[in-house]
Amino acid sequence: MRILIDTNIFIYRENYHIIPGNLQSLLKTLNDLIVQILVHPLSVREIERDKNQERREIALSKIKTYPILDNPPSLEVDQQFLTIVGQTNNAHELVDNNLLYCVYKNAVDFLITEDRAIHRKSERLGISDRVFDIDEALEYFKKQLSVEKVPTPPALKYVPVHNLDINDPIFTSLKEEYAKFLDWWEKISREGRKAWVYFKGDRLGAILIYKIKDEAIASNPPLPKKKRLKISTFKVTYTGYKIGELFIKISTTFAISNNIDELYLTHFTKPDDSLVVLIENFGFYKAAEKNGEDIFIKKIVPDEKTKDPLEIARKFYPSFFDGKRIKKFVIPIHPEYHNRLFTDYQPRQPTLSEFGGELIIEGNTIKKAYLSHSRIRKMSEGDILLFYRSVDERRITSLGVIEKVYHNIRNPDEIIRYVGKRSVYTKKEIEEIAKNPTKVILFRQHFHLRNPLALDFLITNNILSGAPQSIVRITHEKYLLIKRGGGINERFTIN
Repeated sequence: MRILIDTNIFIYRENYHIIPGNLQSLLKTLNDLIVQILVHPLSVREIERDKNQERREIALSKIKTYPILDNPPSLEVDQQFLTIVGQTNNAHELVDNNLLYCVYKNAVDFLITEDRAIHRKSERLGISDRVFDIDEALEYFKKQLSVEKVPTPPALKYVPVHNLDINDPIFTSLKEEYAKFLDWWEKISREGRKAWVYFKGDRLGAILIYKIKDEAIASNPPLPKKKRLKISTFKVTYTGYKIGELFIKISTTFAISNNIDELYLTHFTKPDDSLVVLIENFGFYKAAEKNGEDIFIKKIVPDEKTKDPLEIARKFYPSFFDGKRIKKFVIPIHPEYHNRLFTDYQPRQPTLSEFGGELIIEGNTIKKAYLSHSRIRKMSEGDILLFYRSVDERRITSLGVIEKVYHNIRNPDEIIRYVGKRSVYTKKEIEEIAKNPTKVILFRQHFHLRNPLALDFLITNNILSGAPQSIVRITHEKYLLIKRGGGINERFTIN
């Protein structure tokens, strides 16, 4: 496995040169995995241009401990790539683009960088699953070391805001951006408001606060009176577990359970803003401005006539397209992998309100990957996946929409590249799976069936002839039986 590292990962140009703890752990983990860590020759040249001699010599002494990527691909003649990332004469951006191009052309498997501009471009290029920051890389590669322990995202807690320390560093930027933040915090504390939080040690790694609003928004342009879910605070400083995705799923689940089909948040957008990259990927769009802030709206139920299945899945998540032209597949999955992919699954999905607000979630990302040895080939983007939990429950539990499929892959490193950040598989498991031709399915999970459908129901209704041993394509008519019997809400399907 070949991993390209940006200079900002190990070169710190401030006055201190102590390697952060998470980076120390990452470098040790990569060393234990015996992977090849590389730097791009343009990264070396960038450091050589530094006019500060002492800083330049320190940086060069660090970077020369890593092997240099030999003959990296040249992006000058790739007009498609340049159209996506944009032409530039800026020396630093040229280096960034060349780092990304190495991933884009599969010269390396992954890129690790803290540069948010690079992460934003990787989204546009469709390679964001292979571009990590330090925390994401640490969590991903730690999973490759062990098969005994199933990796799960951290437990979130739903707690009163008055129990949180307002002096926690996570609030620093909010205090700077909002002059009346402390007044607002006192107000919501007195009101008994609660927040979803994740603690990293004794500090907050993430916080989400929302509230139902039914009013017009005095913005430019003005937004009409409507019942909406306002996301008041959405802050993630610990990125390793993709808590941002989890927060989006929590918010949309809460909105659905309260018959709300529109969410919004306000945000002081910065250049190459990581929050904007995240929320736009799940359908938020800039709708207005107010007092220097951008207002981002997300609609759950489509209000336009688009028939592009992937666009619907992205823009109006968790709604999805399930018309006749979309193929439907039942996928058998062993409990072990079902537990990893769907850690929030329960036999009957309770609503947030049924838990009295005390729901604790131990992982609920939206973008996922599944590996199979099935020889079925007619799977394509936008098709529907119905996951059948075998062995113990023997029933269809969950529904997803395909984003991409790769067929007959035998190279473990190639599988690792395709799966990227979505992986729940260890490197050892992938090497074992890849001994036979492997299908890599990248998908978004949209719903768990409100009423999981047992094998008896599936056989009685002629949906299946028996327990599926491999991926089975079913007709649209059989899918409709699953849709009705499983309790999938028609409001969130477009056909």
